[in-house]
Amino acid sequence: MKVLIVGAGIGGSALALSLQKLGIDHLLLEQAPAFGDVGAGIQLSPNGVRVLETLGLKEKLARFCTEPDFHKYSVWDTGETILRTALMPRVRGAYGYAYYHAHRPDLIDALTSALDPRHLRLTTKIVAVGQDADVAWAEAEDGSRLEGDLLIGADGIHSLVREQVFKPDPPRASGYVTWRGVVDSAAIADLQIPISAYVDMGPRLSFVYYYVSGGRRLNWLALGQAHDRKRESWSQTASKEEVIAAFDGWYDRPKRLIEATDQPFVTALYDREPLDTWVSGRIALAGDAAHAMLPYHAQGAVQSIEDAWVLARTLQLNADDPTGALERFESLRYARANLMVQQSRSAERWYHLDNPEEVAARNERFRRNNDRFGGDFSPQQHWLYSYDADKAALGTDDEWRALPPWS
Repeated sequence: MKVLIVGAGIGGSALALSLQKLGIDHLLLEQAPAFGDVGAGIQLSPNGVRVLETLGLKEKLARFCTEPDFHKYSVWDTGETILRTALMPRVRGAYGYAYYHAHRPDLIDALTSALDPRHLRLTTKIVAVGQDADVAWAEAEDGSRLEGDLLIGADGIHSLVREQVFKPDPPRASGYVTWRGVVDSAAIADLQIPISAYVDMGPRLSFVYYYVSGGRRLNWLALGQAHDRKRESWSQTASKEEVIAAFDGWYDRPKRLIEATDQPFVTALYDREPLDTWVSGRIALAGDAAHAMLPYHAQGAVQSIEDAWVLARTLQLNADDPTGALERFESLRYARANLMVQQSRSAERWYHLDNPEEVAARNERFRRNNDRFGGDFSPQQHWLYSYDADKAALGTDDEWRALPPWS
């Protein structure tokens, strides 16, 4: 069996590394001349770290990640924390793996540096894909044609594979943008910010921040509605004045972090409507190509990593029926990933409530949950973190599947 993978982002690279570990022939196709990623932060919950460590990245992750002690949800005007749920060290004891914060380029480097270059083609822009009774194929811009038994579109929210084989629908604009920046920790040392995962919630605006790069830098995201049109571009810059102005009336920490940033960036936020299916014969979608989601539950990359291992293991377990393996993969992953798409949309609303009565009700609910959980895990955390991708592929994840659905 030979698998063509279109796209070498986090999901595509994790899939290639999974296939490499399991001894399945593959070819990873990437249009860029070198690996790289935007200089932004990423959150890796234990359900994803489990896969990454299975792929041999345990020591690398420990070198460049940070471990937050709690998720902390706070109100915008005073900075009061109204909900705290457990992370380090309880998450390791409960699930066997850490909850990490990382810098995306560090994660991409960890994944791609372990790839066998014989199964990789950079500077290969795919312009057409298709299949017949015997093979799946991809045609590159230079005219070359690549063939395999299967083809996986791991080419992101603007997936060419999705457009050509499945449904040519445009990404859905959320109406929100995210400003972002990275700050050297030394520049904000006087703020004495503990290593936690922070969410500050305000009217039509939220602020998320956490340390990356082993604590040497702090990554922040401001999610809100811009006054002018923004492109969906991770290289689009913004002025500090523009971002700071959005936080007029807030407590001072967000402004201090923005002021200490050399250059903020901004991008419009999009996701995708769920497809009826991710599989068409010998071709399937994975990661953002299948289920691009908004960032409010920090699960976009982790769901792609889950996809990678479940798909690779399913192919190994069903090597005599490759197309049946793709259908099996979809049956194992479809409901979980698409539920995260919907829950991330819902979170956008409750992060950004501005009706005073709704805000008061949300804050009271958070305070009750804070007392209820006692700084331990929420049911939603347990639903996410207890997932074992290998057991899922084996069909032995009965314990996780018996959990109540996200509510």
